[in-house]
Amino acid sequence: MTCLSVNVNKIAVLRNSRGGNDPDVLRAAAACLDAGAHGITVHPRPDQRHIRADDVHVLSTLTRARGVEFNIEGNPFAPPRPGYPGLLPLCEQTRPAQATLVPDGDGQLTSDHGFDFARDGERLRPLITALKGCGCRVSLFVDAGNPDIAMAAAIGADRVELYTGPYAEAFANGAPDAALALFADAARRAQAAGLGVNAGHDLSQANLGRFLAQVPKVLEVSIGHALIGEALYDGLDATVKGYLRVIGQRR
Repeated sequence: MTCLSVNVNKIAVLRNSRGGNDPDVLRAAAACLDAGAHGITVHPRPDQRHIRADDVHVLSTLTRARGVEFNIEGNPFAPPRPGYPGLLPLCEQTRPAQATLVPDGDGQLTSDHGFDFARDGERLRPLITALKGCGCRVSLFVDAGNPDIAMAAAIGADRVELYTGPYAEAFANGAPDAALALFADAARRAQAAGLGVNAGHDLSQANLGRFLAQVPKVLEVSIGHALIGEALYDGLDATVKGYLRVIGQRR
């Protein structure tokens, strides 16, 4: 079964635009879990543009109390700065079920590419070891066309998360078949190397079903931007349940 982890970054963006605590990230995450989501994802950035370190701590407490997965995404190479202790220290403090490593920088509006393992593999290896020492399952953000996906297993990762932005764009343009074939091949190559497969970025209720029907054995999808946008019209409860129906139809 594919699990749904809801990324609540966009709730924090809205909150931060005015200051204070409205809308409440913790309350929104609890509403997603009440609706049946299998976990919560956050991506704290050094510039604190949305999720902050204090959010990570309270969401860790919530997910632990609910017995669901907490997934922290971030760049393991980004140095600490005031208000941001660094990805590894955050994971050491909160012990998430999963740490997803993403090669993003401050200048990126959003995550838009995966790791180059030929360049970054040996730098990642000790960080993966340290995260696994915290009890975290480790997933690495990758492009479907990366020929070296199997290297993720060689450096110690448990899973890869396929960056699905190119698929979503192809779907929106009415020509998803080539992208789906590429992603299906990437999933099979990862699985052949012993890796679990997650997926995320620009997935929506419109394009998720087609993706899960064509890409084998996706263990988890992490969805935030589209889900929160759809929830502005239909509410969090109805929207999360809508995603769960899409996932359920593809079992």
